[in-house]
Amino acid sequence: MEAMNKRVYGILGISSIMANWNADFSGFPKTTSDGTVFGSDKALKYPMKRMWENEGKKVLYIKSMKLEADKKKAEEVNLVPRSLKERYELIFQVKDLKDCKDSGLILKNLFQAVDVKNFGATFAESGCNISITGAVQIGQGLNRYEECEAEEQQILSPFRDATKTTEEKGEAKNSTLGSKIVTKEAHYFYPFVINPLAYKEYVELRVTEGYTEEDYQMFKQTSLVSTTAFATNAKVGCENEFAMFVETEADLYLPNLSEYITFEKTEGKNRIGLTCAELLDEVRDRIQKIEIYYNPYTTEIGGEQIEGAKYFNILTRKEV
Repeated sequence: MEAMNKRVYGILGISSIMANWNADFSGFPKTTSDGTVFGSDKALKYPMKRMWENEGKKVLYIKSMKLEADKKKAEEVNLVPRSLKERYELIFQVKDLKDCKDSGLILKNLFQAVDVKNFGATFAESGCNISITGAVQIGQGLNRYEECEAEEQQILSPFRDATKTTEEKGEAKNSTLGSKIVTKEAHYFYPFVINPLAYKEYVELRVTEGYTEEDYQMFKQTSLVSTTAFATNAKVGCENEFAMFVETEADLYLPNLSEYITFEKTEGKNRIGLTCAELLDEVRDRIQKIEIYYNPYTTEIGGEQIEGAKYFNILTRKEV
């Protein structure tokens, strides 16, 4: 199978309704210095990795746990995260990475991991220092909904905190109090680009076949549903609401398309506006395909008409 001979530019849109898509260490949604709410690329990649892992594919850079006896107290067994070395040994069935002196074999294994094949890797373990720039590069997702505000909800635990005491009874009488921070509504739009030539050197080393059409189609299908499928407590309410894929010639270079998008609420529906029609028309003869996915039940696409673009229901994948 040969490497894909085209570049892909696009946008992935995530809606967050009474949820917290990407929090900082304070628990509030991440913001830039001017207060703009945004989501990191890691927040978008994580649900994709979880989906791939659930499908039985090899995923290297994801947290996994193990039970480990305490070195000082043998009778104590702790739940701890695996190290990168341990994760590598687990998914590639390697007894001890230290015994492997073949960097070519390690590279071949790394490219077998679907997250590495897409997003690249920094692998510095057991004297082997490898840095792979991913074929898929995802930028930061800015919230385009101006009325976005964070809300803090108080939560009452069903249990008292036995570590706290009162003067009268010697122990706490009330349940502990916690909080949950959400945004009432936010709409994040991430730019991405796929450059198969990122792996040209590794193809020449014969450690990978390169980034293939099959790799792209797997990324594409996962990027359309993984956020909706990922339903943790904080992420319930986060959904894939928009996607745009522009397939071009391998040597065409376009700017971040997420800069050409607007969001506003109209009566009854959300309105996502696209302002990149003029840009794309200028290079129309070098564009192979344009696909736009959205939820027609909640959203309408506005702005300039993009010549040759096909529109699909993001839920059913049927053409609209």
